[in-house]
Amino acid sequence: MQFALTEDQIAVRDMAREFAAEKIAPFALKWDEEKFFPVDVMREAAALGIGGIYIRDDVGGSALTRFDAALIFEALATGCPTVSAFISIHNMASWMIDHYGSDAQRQKWLPRLCTMELLASYCLTEPGAGSDAAALSTRAVRDGDHYVLNGQKQFISGAGKSDIYVVMARTGGNGAGGISTLVVEDDTPGLSFGANERKMGWNAQPTRAVIFENVRVPVANRIGEEGIGFKIAMSGLDGGRLNIAACSLGGAQSALDKSLAYLKERRAFGQRLDEFQALQFRIADMAIELEAARSFLWRAAASLDRKDPDATMLCAMAKRFGTDAGFEIANQALQLHGGYGYLSEYGVEKIVRDLRVHQILEGTNEIMRVIVARKLIEGAR
Repeated sequence: MQFALTEDQIAVRDMAREFAAEKIAPFALKWDEEKFFPVDVMREAAALGIGGIYIRDDVGGSALTRFDAALIFEALATGCPTVSAFISIHNMASWMIDHYGSDAQRQKWLPRLCTMELLASYCLTEPGAGSDAAALSTRAVRDGDHYVLNGQKQFISGAGKSDIYVVMARTGGNGAGGISTLVVEDDTPGLSFGANERKMGWNAQPTRAVIFENVRVPVANRIGEEGIGFKIAMSGLDGGRLNIAACSLGGAQSALDKSLAYLKERRAFGQRLDEFQALQFRIADMAIELEAARSFLWRAAASLDRKDPDATMLCAMAKRFGTDAGFEIANQALQLHGGYGYLSEYGVEKIVRDLRVHQILEGTNEIMRVIVARKLIEGAR
């Protein structure tokens, strides 16, 4: 367990924070308003090694740790949680290919994924299978050297813009053991997309349904053996949950920083707002919750790097705690701004809107409690 960052970790964090301040933060409100997906800016981030943070270096990855990734995604999210979150999803999908794919698959896709010349989306959720992911119905039927893929995925970040779709599909019977992982490329006949969803937040990345109608996918595009797709999906989500918690903390840190600046400038009843003890207590509690969530995240990330037996449980804990804390801190920041917090130009209401979905995706926070409870009960038997 680390309670102090190394010089290298500080350098990585500061690099990402400076990039966010220069290349992301000044444009975040405009991207949100215009629903603009800043691919060129993300490719600039990839040039710094952020497109393949924990991908092996023989294919162009940075070969960093999950701990390093948590530092990077928090730092990027101070500029815009939405952009940071998409880069985290891209990293998660790319890691699945790196960790479970063959050398031929790794060499085919990962060099261009690490530069974000290619963008990757993760396709698990369906219209009728969200939290109950093992009940997914998208089916891939073997036909010679191909699978014929039919079904629909829902709420897919990057859909319609990504080049690679890492898809969980049913190749066998019911349940988790019948699921396999296929890579579907964007120019494959029969692949189509729904309309870009109108969302509360996360407007700087597209979210669409991904539709498969007799899509022929080469068997060579299957990641790993048949029947291990659910394992691949869940192992990817361990890291994804850390990443999304980190994005929540970055957004919350930005909201806290904005609040401190506002309280220093705003006056009421003859004094600055930061001179009122009630408001001092409010920002103190926000900072305490943020630091507690950050410490928890670091512990979980270090545990995943070590491959500890309890790593999955700790990732679920950190995701639940971090995303709940992040949203509450942002919401408190809006309240501290009063009516101005409700105006888009101050940037706080955008953070609130962006962070709300973090309590739902990568496994709802209710499912995080299920994971923790199951682990505790199993250990007590």
